[in-house]
Amino acid sequence: MIISRDWKDYEILDMANGEKLERWGNVILIRPDPQIIWSHKNAPELWKKANAHYHRSKSGGGEWEYIKNVPKSWQINYKNLTFNLKPMGFKHTGLFPEQAANWDFMINKINNAKREIKVLNLFAYTGGATVACLSAGASVCHVDSSKGMTAWAKENVISSGLKDRPVRFIIDDVIKFVQREIRRGNQYDAIVMDPPSYGRGANGEVWNIEESLYTLVELSSKLLSDNPLFFLINSYTTGLAPTILANVLKMTMSKKGKISSGEIGLPMKNSDIILPCGIYARWEE
Repeated sequence: MIISRDWKDYEILDMANGEKLERWGNVILIRPDPQIIWSHKNAPELWKKANAHYHRSKSGGGEWEYIKNVPKSWQINYKNLTFNLKPMGFKHTGLFPEQAANWDFMINKINNAKREIKVLNLFAYTGGATVACLSAGASVCHVDSSKGMTAWAKENVISSGLKDRPVRFIIDDVIKFVQREIRRGNQYDAIVMDPPSYGRGANGEVWNIEESLYTLVELSSKLLSDNPLFFLINSYTTGLAPTILANVLKMTMSKKGKISSGEIGLPMKNSDIILPCGIYARWEE
């Protein structure tokens, strides 16, 4: 497991009864998490300090209960990166803090490459990986099917002081975009993807990770340059093992390199408990 331990503006204060108590800057939120199956609270008094509580409904979805003042939007920092947050309709804030471990990996690889690096970020969401790679000096092609998430990613790039860095924002279905890039002969030194379990493209295209991931990775591998740096897959799909992602990379990457995989997690404050938050697999030169 890789663990994102270097946060100053984010921390899990406590976890119990299917919920986590988190500090995002000065805002404390309670959000559901199915991995938290225990009832013991490490710091019961802290739960009273929550600004908002997301309640999941039995019929699906849910809603926020605002207990204390919560800004419409606010910012937090990870090292030299700045991200804009806001409570979303389905429990999220626009950022997955566990991904900091992957940001560090990408920044380190790009910094040590000592050459110009072109990154393709697929299912790029609000641009955590985009901001990280830009900050290390890479150029990035950011692809997502959502106009709203792409606009949010642009805000994060600007807030991090990276608006003058080379970045392309593309609103499109990722498979169709990759197919067009192959026809155009474009190449990238690094590829990042964070595919959802299910989703729809910009024109209603259906995505199912079990049916579509292998095809996408196989297609994407054709976009790699002659001297690729890394290929990173991240997933939050329940029941999909890290070894499966590693196997996909083993079967699709023709170039020699190191493949690793595992869980990604976040530590709880004043505890040795780690919350597993997803899985990853990496190919690196």
